This record gives sequence, C-alpha cells and structure tokens, in this order.
Amino acid sequence: MYNAPAQELSPLIHLVDDDDAVRESLALLIGTVGLRVQCWADPLQFLAQFERHSVGAIVLDVRMPGMGGLALLARLMEDGVDLPVIMLTGHGTVDMCRRAFKAGAAEFLEKPVDDEVLIEALQGAVRQHVQSRERQQGDRDAHQRFAQLSVREREVLALIVQGLTNKEIGRSLDLSPRTVETHRANLFAKLEAPSLAQLIRRYARLADAAGGG
Repeated sequence: MYNAPAQELSPLIHLVDDDDAVRESLALLIGTVGLRVQCWADPLQFLAQFERHSVGAIVLDVRMPGMGGLALLARLMEDGVDLPVIMLTGHGTVDMCRRAFKAGAAEFLEKPVDDEVLIEALQGAVRQHVQSRERQQGDRDAHQRFAQLSVREREVLALIVQGLTNKEIGRSLDLSPRTVETHRANLFAKLEAPSLAQLIRRYARLADAAGGG
C-alpha cells in the first residue's frame, strides 16, 4: 500500500483502482500537491477498512472486479459517507456519467485523465469537504453552547433575535431592564458571540426551534 509522504494532518485521498500502474502514477501525481494518498486495489477491502472520518476525497475507478465503482459509490452514499467521490473510467458513456452523478459523485472523469484536470477536481473537492466539516463542527459547537443557557436566557435570546429592545424584552417577560441586561450579558458570554450580528447569525435558528418566549 503506497502512502505519499506529507504532513500527517493534510487531507487524505483514497485511491481505489485495481490497476497497479494507474494507482502508482496517480498516487505520485496527487502527492506532488501535498495531499496524502492511500491506495486500495480491492474495493471490498477499501469499504471495510478505510478511515471514514478523514478529511479529503475518494478517487474511484468505475470498472473493478468484485464490486464495480458505481456499486461501491452507492454503498458509500447508503452508509452516509460524506467524502466527495471522483469517478474515473476508461470506457465512459453518457448513461454511466448520468448514473454516477445521480448516485452522488462529485465529478466524473475519463481516462487517460489530464493531470491538471484531476488535481483541480481533487483540490476543489477537498476544499468543499473541509468547509463542510467546519460547518458541521460549528453547528455542533453552537448546539453545545446553546445547551448551557438557562430557560430564562433562552427566552431572552429568542426575543433578542426577534429584534426587541431590553425594555420590550422586560415588559414581555415581566423583568426589570437591569435583569434583562444581566441575562443578556450572560448569554452573550456563554454563546461566545462577539456581536449582536454574530449572535443572530449563529443562534437565530436554534432560538426559533427552541420556541423560547
């Protein structure tokens, strides 16, 4: 199994192709742009052993013994794997291309694939995957911070994102303006929101879903 030398935390590209020469050449190419490469000759072994939580992408040959690329792609989608998949084939047809995209492929390229086209597709796929993972982590962090709020703080937050002033919030919740200000300061601190705009952008949906107020 070939692994391109690179920093441990760099994105990981899973290269699944039963052709030894293709795997070797593509692995060397991908490694030149600083991406780690893990090669798999057997699609079933890949499916059983690959690191599903890594950040990166999958390069998948369409025609392989044991399990074809389209069948493997379908399994990946069924299993909820979020790594973007770039399909490669030496015998592409319009129908095959259509089926690949319908099944969830990020890109469909014909062999012999142009080096620059493949690298550009991979870098774009990795960039989108990194951004997707960052959004997911941001959502998890926001949910964890939101869970720290008291019932009253959630009520105050719900009214803040509706645009009410402290006085209006006080009247709505039968609280003094000073008490509203205290709750407001506490929830800003717990949510780690540097500004009102950031508070609304990050937490308006959670506040609405919680039905505060």
